[in-house]
Amino acid sequence: MRHKDVLGRLGEDLAARHLSEQGFTILERNWRCSTGEIDIVALDGDVLIICEVKTRSSLRFGSPLEAVTADKAARLQRLGYAWMREHDVHAAEVRFDVVAIVRSAGSGTTLIEHHRRVV
Repeated sequence: MRHKDVLGRLGEDLAARHLSEQGFTILERNWRCSTGEIDIVALDGDVLIICEVKTRSSLRFGSPLEAVTADKAARLQRLGYAWMREHDVHAAEVRFDVVAIVRSAGSGTTLIEHHRRVV
């Protein structure tokens, strides 16, 4: 596996654990369809959460949140509604979140930021 893929998988694991520790119920991870992938689908009480996870090893090229462009956010929204159709879910409220993680290999420190309602 490439370093980028290993880092991404580690970030998704850390994000899922973080959300669980915050009381979220993880419904699905790495859901795929022909138009893309959702990293995490979860419930925050009665609110359906469609969550993108972005992980970086440093801030040298900007924060992980900056990697979620307007196009990426729009695609995440389309994917969320595709997931709901496929699973026949009719949530009263849907929220699109990003978990941004910086995992520094040198210092071993990890910074996790949960950004709610990014779309």
